[in-house]
Amino acid sequence: MKTAASQPRPAWLVAAPFLFVSLWSGGFTAIKLCLPHAEPMTLQVMRYATVVAILLPLWLVLRPARPDRATLMHLVRMGLLVQFAYFAAMNLAMANGMGAGTIALLIGLQPVLVALLAPVVVGDPPVGTRGWIGLMLGLLGAGLVISSGTGFSASGWLGLGFAMLALSVMTSGALLERKSGRSTHLVTANLVMCSVALVASLPVAWFTETMVVDWAPELFIGLSYMVFVNSLISLSILFAMLRHGEATRASSVFFLVPPLAALIAWLVLGDEMAWLAIAGTAVAVLGVALVVAKR
Repeated sequence: MKTAASQPRPAWLVAAPFLFVSLWSGGFTAIKLCLPHAEPMTLQVMRYATVVAILLPLWLVLRPARPDRATLMHLVRMGLLVQFAYFAAMNLAMANGMGAGTIALLIGLQPVLVALLAPVVVGDPPVGTRGWIGLMLGLLGAGLVISSGTGFSASGWLGLGFAMLALSVMTSGALLERKSGRSTHLVTANLVMCSVALVASLPVAWFTETMVVDWAPELFIGLSYMVFVNSLISLSILFAMLRHGEATRASSVFFLVPPLAALIAWLVLGDEMAWLAIAGTAVAVLGVALVVAKR
């Protein structure tokens, strides 16, 4: 079976990086809305149980072609890495004191790691001088956002450790998808990955948490966003970018996550958005544009 990277690049992917980051950045606020009402791993179980409940009937109706063994094993690995481990680390980091902006900045370091590793692991070409300038500008812009306001905080080494784990897992997932990703029906891919994440999350929540839930309106709002926007739409866009483009260009959009996460938190939660954060956003946008622009 041909990998998706060998197939023609869809025209809509030109706008995909900025569509992805706009949707993805709201996930930090969504998690913050939910955590006062559900423990982190319990929240993850609720998330994937809902996704599977939506996708399974749809898969039975559509009956898409079943993936071969190699594709299925890849989807299982991606489910464990991105859907289970990454989001578990994110939830636990925020539950243990990491501010949304701080963890967004750490995840924003992913393009640097991908840029360093992709030529060796995946065989992508080096990013070149313009690419490295863009990466550094993105990092500078993200740093300006983080240093600008009181809404960005990190209390406790445990939360920081989970945040670093999330960064490592997402970097590994990006490289794995770029190297081994195969063209698969979207419903099948999401159903397999989210089912794997549900099976992995349930025993962790069962043995480590009370699984008591406060059914507040904020929980429904945040959970709905995580289910439909993060788990279904955003990751599908990200995987499409990784399959049809270079890993560094696709991952560089994560530099825009900290400023946009700050903007969304300001709009929804009332967190401060200082002028320095606005300046950082402009710098990050310029950096990302340099990296993702066609050479």
